[in-house]
Amino acid sequence: MSPSHPARVWNLISVCLLLLALSGCGFGTRYVFYSSRDVQSTPDRAGMAYEEVWFPSADGVQLHGWYVPAESPGPLVVFFHGNAANITHRVLNLHYLHNLGLPVFIFDYRGYGASQGRPLQERDLYRDAQGALAWLRQRGWSPERMIYFGRSLGAAVALEMALKQPPAGLVLECPFTSLRDIAWEMTPFTYVLVGWWSIDARFDNLAKIARLSRPLLMVHGDRDRVIPHEMSLRLFARAPDPKSLLLVPGAGHSDAHQVGGDSYRTAWINFIDRIYKSKFSHNLTGQQP
Repeated sequence: MSPSHPARVWNLISVCLLLLALSGCGFGTRYVFYSSRDVQSTPDRAGMAYEEVWFPSADGVQLHGWYVPAESPGPLVVFFHGNAANITHRVLNLHYLHNLGLPVFIFDYRGYGASQGRPLQERDLYRDAQGALAWLRQRGWSPERMIYFGRSLGAAVALEMALKQPPAGLVLECPFTSLRDIAWEMTPFTYVLVGWWSIDARFDNLAKIARLSRPLLMVHGDRDRVIPHEMSLRLFARAPDPKSLLLVPGAGHSDAHQVGGDSYRTAWINFIDRIYKSKFSHNLTGQQP
């Protein structure tokens, strides 16, 4: 079986870094981000009404996002997507959460999708996330009524925001321990030759997660070929209570919501129920997309 698209991306990044090292060129975080501007789909194609949003990052870069409302009141899911994609690649995920009865806000980091600019440093993504949360506050959404949902690279952004602006709860799907661990896991030879230990982007989730002060739900497919599920086990062991972990048998890097079936859906509903003591969860439908 051929490797998944995210796996090919990580391999491509490693090769590029190797070539840069052999040519004597310096490198930095700018070579880590694999952004995409192609348009895959939009919420209306999946039958969802949505609002197209433009807002500034914390340092003034114009960013693009979607706000997908829900009929029932409930916590807002703030979706931090991963690398090698943009929000138009995540319509199926939006549809799943929308069918649960949850409103969702998703946005593109600078250089991804229709957002302006280009990410050059780790903190650029954090500035983008801060801008998104500031826009949501202007719309009346306080962090106490939000669930931060981060996937893959987005898990690092969601965790950083959970430490700075704590939400009601945090959901991390296929998170990694650190960028350096991913580099070692994918291409140990390149890690040593290029010197990944010197790169300025760390995304060190393992060092941060012990400081989390909000409930945590972690999800990972046990056949993830991009980020090994053992990384979630290490993160989960270090995270403080309350916390829960769902390992989805047979799921890869991007299909836990499809492969997980009832267990995935129940994990979300139970998580929100524990946070809000049934205030919102009785409105969640739990329907299949």
